Amino acid sequence: MSQTLLSPEDLEAALRNVGAERYHNKHRFHARQYSGKCSFEEIQAWALNRYYYQSMIPIKDAIVLTRFTDAEDRRQWRKRIEDHDGLKPGDGGIERWLKLTDSLGFPRDYVESTAGILPATRFAVDAYVTLVRDRSPLEAVASSLTELFSPNIIGERMSGMLANYDYVSKDTLAYFSYRPTQAKRDADWALDYVKSHATTVEQQQAVINALKFKCNVLWAQLDALWSAYVDHYLPPDAWVPGTIAAPRSKAA
Repeated sequence: MSQTLLSPEDLEAALRNVGAERYHNKHRFHARQYSGKCSFEEIQAWALNRYYYQSMIPIKDAIVLTRFTDAEDRRQWRKRIEDHDGLKPGDGGIERWLKLTDSLGFPRDYVESTAGILPATRFAVDAYVTLVRDRSPLEAVASSLTELFSPNIIGERMSGMLANYDYVSKDTLAYFSYRPTQAKRDADWALDYVKSHATTVEQQQAVINALKFKCNVLWAQLDALWSAYVDHYLPPDAWVPGTIAAPRSKAA
């Protein structure tokens, strides 16, 4: 661990370097996905498993919200919950993700049950929720800074999938259309918060480690997908391709 207190600018550089080294845009599953090499069943498995992560984000954010003592911090953070849950039924990021799984043939009740997700998906996401519950609010905020790196992966994913898979469309990928603007707003606020509140060597190392942990959470989910659906080592109770979901259909 570094024994030197970083300036706010150097701390930001250290955090950005975490993303440069560890963000899951470097994972082989992401490359396979946006280059058009995934099978339909691999895309189904990705969307099904990613739903668990999406569904737990507002729960994670609600936990963080309860840990802020400053009202303005709470006002800023609760926008994240509104983005995912929506302000009314049929709105929000989770609903848009369900439209994607709808388009891939999954019944909603099956997706929402999370019955078919991979054990490693559940473990990774639950570990993230545990971190924001049990570690400091500062570390919880820092763990969200993967949003600094998300616009690039979203751009690659959308352009690659639209170009290579005839069963997706801008409408079925609408979740990703909203995220760059939301993520930039949230990441800008979180970065300012971390830079102003991490004022000791120990705190700075803690926020760097929290961001590394979050990168590991995202990476582990893609590791699990590769093992189960590319290498075909399906764990017990995982969704089996060809079951539950309807056959492939071309996007409108």
